[in-house]
Amino acid sequence: MNELKNTPVRKLFITYLVPSVLGLMLMSVNILIDGIFVSKGVGAEALAGVNIAVPVYSILLALSLWIGIGGGTLYSIAGGRGDWKEARQYFTQSLVWAIGIVGTIILLCLWKEKELALLFGADKEILPYVLDYLHIIVLYGLVYVLENILSIFIRNDGNPKLAMSGLIVNSVLNIILNYIFIFQFGWGIKGAAYATIIATFVGVIVMCSHFLRKKSQLGFVPFTPDLRKLKEILTIGFPSFIAEGTAAVMTVGYNVTFMSYVGKIGITAFAAVNYLHAVFLMFFLAVGAAIQPLVSYHHGAGLHTRAKQFRKYALVTGAVFGVIVFGVCLLFGKQLASLFNVTGGALLSYTVTGLTLFTTGYLFLSINMVWAEYCQAIKRTRAATIIILLRSIVFFLPLLWLLPELFGKWAIWLALPGAEFLTAASIFIILGYQRKAERSVKEVN
Repeated sequence: MNELKNTPVRKLFITYLVPSVLGLMLMSVNILIDGIFVSKGVGAEALAGVNIAVPVYSILLALSLWIGIGGGTLYSIAGGRGDWKEARQYFTQSLVWAIGIVGTIILLCLWKEKELALLFGADKEILPYVLDYLHIIVLYGLVYVLENILSIFIRNDGNPKLAMSGLIVNSVLNIILNYIFIFQFGWGIKGAAYATIIATFVGVIVMCSHFLRKKSQLGFVPFTPDLRKLKEILTIGFPSFIAEGTAAVMTVGYNVTFMSYVGKIGITAFAAVNYLHAVFLMFFLAVGAAIQPLVSYHHGAGLHTRAKQFRKYALVTGAVFGVIVFGVCLLFGKQLASLFNVTGGALLSYTVTGLTLFTTGYLFLSINMVWAEYCQAIKRTRAATIIILLRSIVFFLPLLWLLPELFGKWAIWLALPGAEFLTAASIFIILGYQRKAERSVKEVN
């Protein structure tokens, strides 16, 4: 871990960024192919059903990131101080509490599955598809949570390549199993769910090999409930929970709005765009996954200048990704939509236009995500939470209601880009005031 203090910033950033991007990029390809298999092998309504069930992924991911990022950040900060005993306590507390909390929530979700599906926006025609997929994902959701938490801690323990390897094995196996279960066995949408769970379980096994590594500091200590440490973990990880939890709210909001203003065409078009969004979003998540352990470790070690340099590289990288993704969607919108069996007529036109409008938000999304991740990594959780709430609730929900009322059904797609732009503008305004205040203080002194 001492190499983190001495390796040049740019080289170290790339060392963490490349495995993060490769692992999450393959996972994004996996998501894309998953959607293609469902749409081609089962039908467009099945794809819409999966999309309506997707918020349960966001909920499980929100919980795993809440505890995982919170615990992982504290683990790295303690490691930066050289206190590995306390670091291992954060790991043990995080894993045990995650199993208990998520297990309880899974039981509640299984009890109210149908009500959950209707809440997410299902109608009578799509409901059977939603329930088939939702039941399996919820039943085995703890495996998904464990994979995410282990991946976070392994990166924070200086082994980003193994975290990448676990994601690669998961993704490749999921693609293979999707083909076998859907096209060979004819299991339909249930096959897609089983493929996801089995592949995730194998990914967990791969990541567990980290504990056999001689250089690993990660390990368990005897567990006794420590509410003070749990409070620390939940406080630091809260912005991640808000980010993913509000992603579920945004998806449900879009589904309900499209159903109200456009009907089934809107739901199907958004299902295709949302699948692509899940793919493209991985690039920005990869940047955040790369800088979190680096910034947290250097913050704990008191190397604040190096921590800010990582933020600079992350902002530039995220901006480049945003421009590339928008350009690809602008030039190849029809080809991307056709991957999901969206062809001809009003559906294709609405989907392609929607994809172009929707992805303009990527020009600003990277700024917001990097700043939120950086603030969280240095324990400025209030600032990180404010950024996330601005982009996902404060600006997004009013725009989702106002834009279609004022400009028609096409404007629904602009709710997310508008929220990202207003959030980025707010960040720059606040930074401007802070710099002005700092200059005033220096002049007085």
